[in-house]
Amino acid sequence: MIRIELSDLAETRWDLLVVGGGATGLGVALQAALEGRRVALIEARDYACGTSSRSTKLLHGGVRYLAQGRVGLVREALRERATVLDLAPHLAQPLPFVVAEKRWLAWAVTALGLKAYQWLAGRYSLGASRLLSVAGLASRMPPLPGVVAGVEYWDGQFDDARLALALARTAQAAGAQMRNHTALESLHRDPDGRGWQAGVRDALTGERATLRARAVVNAAGVWVDGVRAQALQQAGAAAPRPIVRPSQGVHVVVPREVLPLESAVLVPRTTDGRVLFAVPWLGSTVIGTTDTPRADAPLEPRPQAEELDFIFGEARRSLGIRLDRTQVRSVWVGLRPLVDLGGTEGGSTAQLSREHVILREAAGFITVTGGKWTTYRSMAEDVLAELARDEAEAGVAVRPSAQTRTHRLFGAPSRSEVASIRQAPGLHLLGTEADAVALLPGNDEALGLGLTAALVRYAARHEQAVTVEDMLARRWRMLFLDARLARRIAPRVAQILHEQTGHDPALQAFVALCGQYVLDAGTDAEAHADADAGDRRAEEKTEEKASPAEAGHHDNKIRGLDA
Repeated sequence: MIRIELSDLAETRWDLLVVGGGATGLGVALQAALEGRRVALIEARDYACGTSSRSTKLLHGGVRYLAQGRVGLVREALRERATVLDLAPHLAQPLPFVVAEKRWLAWAVTALGLKAYQWLAGRYSLGASRLLSVAGLASRMPPLPGVVAGVEYWDGQFDDARLALALARTAQAAGAQMRNHTALESLHRDPDGRGWQAGVRDALTGERATLRARAVVNAAGVWVDGVRAQALQQAGAAAPRPIVRPSQGVHVVVPREVLPLESAVLVPRTTDGRVLFAVPWLGSTVIGTTDTPRADAPLEPRPQAEELDFIFGEARRSLGIRLDRTQVRSVWVGLRPLVDLGGTEGGSTAQLSREHVILREAAGFITVTGGKWTTYRSMAEDVLAELARDEAEAGVAVRPSAQTRTHRLFGAPSRSEVASIRQAPGLHLLGTEADAVALLPGNDEALGLGLTAALVRYAARHEQAVTVEDMLARRWRMLFLDARLARRIAPRVAQILHEQTGHDPALQAFVALCGQYVLDAGTDAEAHADADAGDRRAEEKTEEKASPAEAGHHDNKIRGLDA
């Protein structure tokens, strides 16, 4: 994937300029390129560097949305889940989940709900849900006191940053020009009113240029309001009202031996009313997440003490493990771009829409935000449908819609060649490109977690990896899996990147960043206090009292449920 010179990018008048290289922007760029448009995409930092690389790594229909009666949203997501699994089988696969319940009534409700979830998927179902006895649960997750029964169901799992990169490479293969480390500095209408001019700056060299496009799609995620202000604010006029309320989600990563799981675990009712997941991923286990409102949207949000208390407490209460800080290999935080068109302020974000919204607030200027990874493709279709209406009003010829549902992504192998996403990181994540890596020098220089010097060279030459963060956070997921190891090997990675690209690999900035992904060990008392604080919050917020009908011997086993 060649990073075109900024001066060359400025020579073309583009049909579409996409601002933002996350899941949404990449999906839009691919859809538009396949429909025959001249497309350029700019990303201020790196592809998927924000929310799109900090998900729970799940492709799901949204079990909790079904409980809220949002059947249409769930049905669309289940269909799109199946599509992504087919488009990139090396990066996305089915994953079994288990739910443990401590009350018979809750178990019955959960079992019925998950059966409805399966039925709603129809021909896109990944597998039948089934009932589990206590013994059946014990083979899939740590034993919990008081559990009466469980349920198993199926959803999807993926590597979010690698999928984003596959989208970027597929879009470029379709004719789009993709450029990371290119910041938007200004955005305004052409003097003749027939298009837009974008002032951009290369973050690596400082070079500036003006890009021209007939239309702009603002897909900057949680930062879309800043782009809206640049585009819509007239001289002396007030900035448009913000439409995004950021919500922060924290995840912690522990070694597989600390929480060995054969299936992912869904905790359906936490102390703050959300669900919690524990997911086996790339040889480790991910636990999360939280839902904390924020008034700002920093590039690198940090976990709050209360959020860590919550996760540590839920790990002991709902997963049966007592975590301490020394066991956590990485902590990451993502910001959800929750849409608030009503202008409400403050308070919980739990009830804000997780659906996407598309706004055309000026001719040739479209904003898209919200939504989730699972539905990136259908979101892109909706954006291009809105763009087609805008083009029709401007007298532009109608273009036929592209069928991205069947357009497999870059590197997608045949199903027989697929290795599990739950395995430790390896060449299987590159799909059909693994052979190209084998031809490069450095395959015998192991750097840790499956990373080799050859892989760093490949990423620099073919995946626009320039900085150490590009490489160790998103081309290879080491920062998210083991931040201390990432910090140790960073100097060697920086050396290889500089040799390949000639750019500053920003080593010191990455070393400092690693410190934000590591929890200080503290004293033993402080380490255990995290879990104790979480337990106290649980006791304050919930009372798990069984009704007379549910009371009884909670260690009873259900006969024949595992069949």
